[in-house]
Amino acid sequence: EVRLVESGGGLVQAGGSLRLSCAASGFTLDGYSIAWFRQAPGKEREAVSCISSLPGSTYYADSVKGRFTISRDNAKNTVYLQMNSLKTEDTAVYYCAVDRGSATSSGWFVFWEYEYWGQGTHVAVSS
Repeated sequence: EVRLVESGGGLVQAGGSLRLSCAASGFTLDGYSIAWFRQAPGKEREAVSCISSLPGSTYYADSVKGRFTISRDNAKNTVYLQMNSLKTEDTAVYYCAVDRGSATSSGWFVFWEYEYWGQGTHVAVSS
């Protein structure tokens, strides 16, 4: 059974940091593209970042560029999202998702390209 479990969310003050984890089971993340999406109350789902199966390819939304870093640890079958300099507008439920293809700069943010999704972890940033 393919399963993705996010963790690491919580309440943090603006300017603080959190590291989200996306642990996979039932399959190996290596060779797949993994993305983080988020959805704030009353807002549409937003692509945050992606680490492609293409070597060295990572993508970020403009709103998080320079503050968030995505990485993967294939030995732990886990993808991380390091979030620094958090802002109140980063408050959302964060989801990780898997694309069995090779995400590219022209399509990594398209949510229907991702076949598997986790249940989400909540991030709240207070002012």
